[in-house]
Amino acid sequence: MQVEKFYYDNKIVKAFGYATAIFAIVGMLAGLWAAIQIYAPATSLNLAPTTFGRIRPLHTNAIIFAFVGNCIFTGVYYSLQRLCKARMFSDKLSWIHFWGWQLIIVAAAVTLLMGYTSGKEYAELEWPIDIAITLVWVVFGINMFGTILQRREKHLYVAIWFYIATWVTIAMLHIVNSFEIPVSFMKSYSWYAGVQDALVQWWYGHNAVAFFLTTPILGLMYYFLPKAANRPIYSYRLSIIHFWSLIFLYIWAGPHHLLYTALPDWAQSLGTVFSLMLIFPSWGGMLNGLFTLRGAWDKVREEPVLKFMVVAITCYGMATLEGPLLSLKNISAIAHYSDWIIAHVHIGGLGWNGFMAFAMLYYLVPKMWGTSLYSKKLATNHFWLGTIGIILYAVPLYWAGFTQTLMWKTFTPEGQLKFQFLESVTNIIPMYVTRSVGGALYLAGALLMCYNLVKTIAAGKFIANEAAEAAPLPKKEHYGKEHWHRWIERRPVPLLVLSLIVVVIGGVVEMMPAFLVKSNIPTITSVKPYTPLELQGRDIYVREGCYTCHSQMIRPFRDEVARYGEYSKAGEFVYDHPFQWGSKRTGPDLARIGGKYPDSWHYNHMDDPTSMSPGSVMPAYPWLLDDALDTASTPAKIRVMQKLGVPYPAGFDKVANKDLTTQAEAISARLKKDKIETPANKEIIALIAYLQRVGTDIKLEQKVTVAETTMQ
Repeated sequence: MQVEKFYYDNKIVKAFGYATAIFAIVGMLAGLWAAIQIYAPATSLNLAPTTFGRIRPLHTNAIIFAFVGNCIFTGVYYSLQRLCKARMFSDKLSWIHFWGWQLIIVAAAVTLLMGYTSGKEYAELEWPIDIAITLVWVVFGINMFGTILQRREKHLYVAIWFYIATWVTIAMLHIVNSFEIPVSFMKSYSWYAGVQDALVQWWYGHNAVAFFLTTPILGLMYYFLPKAANRPIYSYRLSIIHFWSLIFLYIWAGPHHLLYTALPDWAQSLGTVFSLMLIFPSWGGMLNGLFTLRGAWDKVREEPVLKFMVVAITCYGMATLEGPLLSLKNISAIAHYSDWIIAHVHIGGLGWNGFMAFAMLYYLVPKMWGTSLYSKKLATNHFWLGTIGIILYAVPLYWAGFTQTLMWKTFTPEGQLKFQFLESVTNIIPMYVTRSVGGALYLAGALLMCYNLVKTIAAGKFIANEAAEAAPLPKKEHYGKEHWHRWIERRPVPLLVLSLIVVVIGGVVEMMPAFLVKSNIPTITSVKPYTPLELQGRDIYVREGCYTCHSQMIRPFRDEVARYGEYSKAGEFVYDHPFQWGSKRTGPDLARIGGKYPDSWHYNHMDDPTSMSPGSVMPAYPWLLDDALDTASTPAKIRVMQKLGVPYPAGFDKVANKDLTTQAEAISARLKKDKIETPANKEIIALIAYLQRVGTDIKLEQKVTVAETTMQ
């Protein structure tokens, strides 16, 4: 058979590689800034775009989608061509994908800093950007599958299985979670509400970790680790078991983020059971990676690439053991809402994702520039800076997590809570400082890498089109009797369809009952829609990212009920688009904040938090006192809420602003009685209205119940 000559496209790999390095620095700088703000709130500069509530989503999106996203595309575009023995299907589609993704990242950064957010963690981007992500993802898929279909290699290597599963699952997760109705160009409301929104969001959120931060990186591990070690992968059969069991089980795990919440118990139990089962495929993949180094451990001492990979795979094993353990209810009761979760996430982010990205760049750059790495010593120094940085980042946060929970749950002999919430924050500030030192060391290592790679590039000559040759696949070939998986490996479309079926099962079984069985969300008759002013205030709350520090979900624990009030019920959230349960308590829970303090307290607290809570680490929000409320958007918001099933009366959109003005003037009058002069048209008025409403509906239900009992 005649051998065909062709060329691998390294230009697109180079572009994504550069973007990976640049956004690594940008994302880490944003993370370090956010970490410092927690103990030094003045570093927010008292500016709206630079508060923690906006910087933190910027950091998470920059790391996940900009840094790790570009890392994935770098590795896929490099490895896919060589595994398929074919150039990418379309150079034009490659560049549309590259520039489209970078424009999405820039748009995300700008809009998040401006306060345009959906208010859903890891899915904060508004609807025009969501559409752009979908289109660019389709372009990537067409290019990837086009390359696979024109390959010169009959079998699909294990790395490609993970790429295919990643593409189809992320497409599904993104589309389902992004169902929303636009209010305006950069404002929308989630299609789902309350408990249902929480279930969908964490089905998406956990699997964004699974299928964006894990499966594609595993694909890169299966390609780059054997290449760097010059060893075949340890076990082909183990890779089959690892792949299919992982993608089947992962999709079920989302509800473990919602243990002890208002989510129905059956959904919580499913999340727990499947999370525990995840240990086995996850560790199967880890062991498959580490055992590949049998006979090559001497190389680990010498090669920085392998050093990074070994620690990355070890961190993957640690994170995927800790995650299932955190899904146990008794452990979740301690860890959830605390800094323990932040430490857990960063073991995976810094160790697994970060170190795999660094290893890949150290491997690729010398290859594509036809030279050797400028300095192995600098790379080794980077390795140690990064490793020490991870330790100094994670260990203090584990300590902080335990400290927080113990302080929250401690009672005096008389049965009273021993500590105020603020004490649990101020007590762990030294740990926050140490965490930021660890983050700074990790960032310093990344900067050292950039210098090393720039010097390597300067010493070599870029190979834009790398020559290769291979025989084409025969049009018809009889294979005889063979292993069933070999049959699948030769057929990318059946592999795609089967992967989709495997991941859809868990999503359907978990979510459909939550939407179709009414008893999952019992009706509470006293729960009413938000008034127009409260709705505007809630949107301000979402815009400022208050959910990043405050939860709105009281779990049925003695300490939480004693501290905050009656535990949260599913029926309380039926008009919350989106839900705002939160996932971290840097500040106290706000589920029952309504009526707890006078309006003047909230006004002064937003102007200067320390005036109401000495020692508070919350930043000030002075612009809320000065900026006028945008009432022009009220009618459109009411109409969208009506479409979502919120029972506002017909034609209410036409009189909504009149209702808003009446309520705003009443709050302004109460503030005046407390010697605070402020016009009724300011944003602070709307925010106060919302905060005074939160959690009060159920109190009305309790009053009605008491009254009925008395009458009987």
